[in-house]
Amino acid sequence: MKQIAERFIRYAKIDTQSDPHSVTFPSTEKQKNLSRLLVSELLALGLLDAHLDDFGYVYATIPSTSNHDVPVVCFCAHVDTAPDCSGTDVKPILHENYQGEPIVLPDDHEQIISIQDHPYLQKKIGDDIITASGLTLLGADDKSGVAIIMELANVLMNDLSILHGPIKILFTPDEEVGRGVDHVDMEKLGAEVAYTLDGGELGALETENFSADGVSVIIHGVSAHPGYAKGKLVNAIKIAAEFLDALPKASLSPETTTGREGFFHPIDIHGNAEKATIDFILRDFSKEYLKEHEMLLESIVKKVVERHPKASYEIAVKEQYKNMKVVLDNYPEIIQKAEKAILACGLPLHSIPVRGGTDGSRLSFMGLPCPNIFTGEMAFHSKHEFVSVQDMEKSLGVLLQLVKEWEKCD
Repeated sequence: MKQIAERFIRYAKIDTQSDPHSVTFPSTEKQKNLSRLLVSELLALGLLDAHLDDFGYVYATIPSTSNHDVPVVCFCAHVDTAPDCSGTDVKPILHENYQGEPIVLPDDHEQIISIQDHPYLQKKIGDDIITASGLTLLGADDKSGVAIIMELANVLMNDLSILHGPIKILFTPDEEVGRGVDHVDMEKLGAEVAYTLDGGELGALETENFSADGVSVIIHGVSAHPGYAKGKLVNAIKIAAEFLDALPKASLSPETTTGREGFFHPIDIHGNAEKATIDFILRDFSKEYLKEHEMLLESIVKKVVERHPKASYEIAVKEQYKNMKVVLDNYPEIIQKAEKAILACGLPLHSIPVRGGTDGSRLSFMGLPCPNIFTGEMAFHSKHEFVSVQDMEKSLGVLLQLVKEWEKCD
């Protein structure tokens, strides 16, 4: 546990925040700072093909110790942290033997992590909890996954008595901005099966995720000099404000939905009197429901714009990712082996639909079926982010059991 905690803290201190507005790949060069460190550590462990490519991907192979052919299994995690909250100068703090008290973060005493706000902490009494200091996110999403995979490599390279097939390691940039696997070289990766390490609660195995679209609503007004605008100016910004105010207030938003409920969520607004653009993310587990959300969104903006005869609007929709269940239902063995591994470690098994997306979703539709395994990361994308060291250790135990499950001759 001490080793995996130290590893995670070392990685969490490196700023790897991605940028949704960047046109480069990766979106920020600083992501490669962690990736270079990972390559050097993998090479030191004896993974001789470990390398960083121009796109910021880390590839490496743990050689097989089996005496028969075994499917090539890939474990994947992302190095970037979310743009929602600062990732600069992260100061990880280890709270040993947590006893249920509120955790007051030292750099901002108004940031308090409590069981009341984060009920999962009730299950972590006695665990060692890592948090940030109150000014930044922690980066457990997904540096906990990175640390677990790196510790797996450490164990397997130092204990050749553990029988397993060839294992591929993939660390990706830009997952948090939806581009994590845009440039993965599938032929180089050469895997037949994959698992992302990017889940939360202990024992969670995620085989289903939101389908996602991005939607831009563009409102066109009429510009005029404000000193001589009477009867001429049609202010697109004001129409955009009317439109946003007309959105459902008790449903269909992130703050009012849970479980399998979908939503549409404005994430950016910019423009001027002549033209205003509101960017949305739409989420639901069904593409059909996504279409319904798009139709509702358009009906609302249409009704608002009709009140301004000289104004107009347009809507642009872009698919972001799809529900991996569509693919994974065709590969039950991949799910069954992960379930066996979790249960063999004496852990509760939870099948939880992901209210978001993972690299695994897109990899699945690229021909590499890829469910998601827990790491213990919680309250991600926020200053309250935390992770249990024991959860990370138990995730490592599941991976060790999982590679044994794949090595078995059926």
